[in-house]
Amino acid sequence: MSAIADVARLAGVSKATASRALSGHGYVADETRERVTAAAAEIGYIASPNAASLITGRSKNIGVLIPFVNRWFFGELLEGIESALLGEGYDLTLYNLTVGGIERERIFDFFLARKRVDAIIAVGVELSAKELELLTRLGKPIVGVGVPIEGIPSLSIDDMTAARLATEHLISLGHTRIAHIGGGQAERMGHSVHGKRLAGFRQAMDAAGLPDGDFWPTEMSMPDGFSAALQALGDPRRRPTAVFAACDEIAFGTMIAAQRLGIQVPGELSVVGIDGHEYAEMFGLTTIEQKPREQGGLAVEIALAMLDDAASSRPPTETLLPLRFMVRSSTTSPPRG
Repeated sequence: MSAIADVARLAGVSKATASRALSGHGYVADETRERVTAAAAEIGYIASPNAASLITGRSKNIGVLIPFVNRWFFGELLEGIESALLGEGYDLTLYNLTVGGIERERIFDFFLARKRVDAIIAVGVELSAKELELLTRLGKPIVGVGVPIEGIPSLSIDDMTAARLATEHLISLGHTRIAHIGGGQAERMGHSVHGKRLAGFRQAMDAAGLPDGDFWPTEMSMPDGFSAALQALGDPRRRPTAVFAACDEIAFGTMIAAQRLGIQVPGELSVVGIDGHEYAEMFGLTTIEQKPREQGGLAVEIALAMLDDAASSRPPTETLLPLRFMVRSSTTSPPRG
């Protein structure tokens, strides 16, 4: 196996100069850098990440905390993070956070402290005060995505505004019997994504002088949305004419449940979601789009900027991302009578 000493000898420079030229850190004349690069290519030398770490003090590795990997929003966001990191020559270490328990505690108490990472990106996770303290104690840049984290630069949409807009769209079409199928922790965790979307729904209903409407808690997935919608739509005497779903996957499940019950969408039931899922156009779903893949890339950009210039490049604590309302065929006026 070729070594840095072989590259240095072939290029006619010192090992330190060859290392600086290949790592990109430290001044090296352009002509010398080209000579070293050509020598490395000629003998097939591949720089060791561990050796580069000793020079730069960086591991070229970013830790990502994420609660799910099998749901569309999180999968898209993770792909955006991974793509951006690969483009910058960084690796990714993934920590899949469960809701609670020993496994989650070990990630914060042991694995993050032991594993060398340059920065941490927390995706859609609600951190306890103890967990946040343990993270900040590491002295690494931290970026939050999806859920604002106190004192930490975070990217998110305005979930309450998104929910209010979705509900107001249904009200503007003439619906008065509107149900919300949303996250199971919405009423217990008012500051969570689930809680904010429920609050936005109720805010729009109150402003229109309408009763709060039924709230059906469930998990944020298509099968769970299907199950909750069967319950919400099963009694024709109490059946809503419209459903605001807390995410597009719940909305898809609702549309499938309506079909199973013989309820026409949108003739007898209008459905609106939030996310901009890749299947939304196929389902004809009216939705409020966010772009999770772009959010992932932006999170990486902020984390690396904080690494390069910790003081002047620090973004505001919370950055609200733009939304796009896409009206499709899943919403219309309520049925007569």
